[in-house]
Amino acid sequence: MTNQTIRVVARVIALPEKVEELKAVLLELIEPTRQEAGAIKYELLQNQSDPTDFTFVEEWASSEALNAHIQSPHLQAGVAKLEGLVAAAPDIRRYNVVV
Repeated sequence: MTNQTIRVVARVIALPEKVEELKAVLLELIEPTRQEAGAIKYELLQNQSDPTDFTFVEEWASSEALNAHIQSPHLQAGVAKLEGLVAAAPDIRRYNVVV
C-alpha cells in the first residue's frame, strides 16, 4: 500500500447571510494550494440545492504533503477568516482508495 494517495473531503457550511463572503475566502485558497508540492487535485464544489454547503475534494501525493498543506500560511490565514462566516466547524475527512 505504499505510494497510495490520500483523498480528503472537507465540508464547510456558511451562515445563510454569509454565503458570498465565505465563498470569497474559500476561492482564495485554490491557486496557492494547487501550487503546493504534492497537491494532485484541489476542487471546490458548491451544493446545487443548498448554496450554503461548500465541499473541497482533494487528492494529495502523501500524508506529508497533506500535513504541509494544513500548516501552510495561506490555509492558516483562510481558517482564521472563517469565524463569523460558518455555521459549524469544518468537517474534514481523510480517505484511502479501496478499489
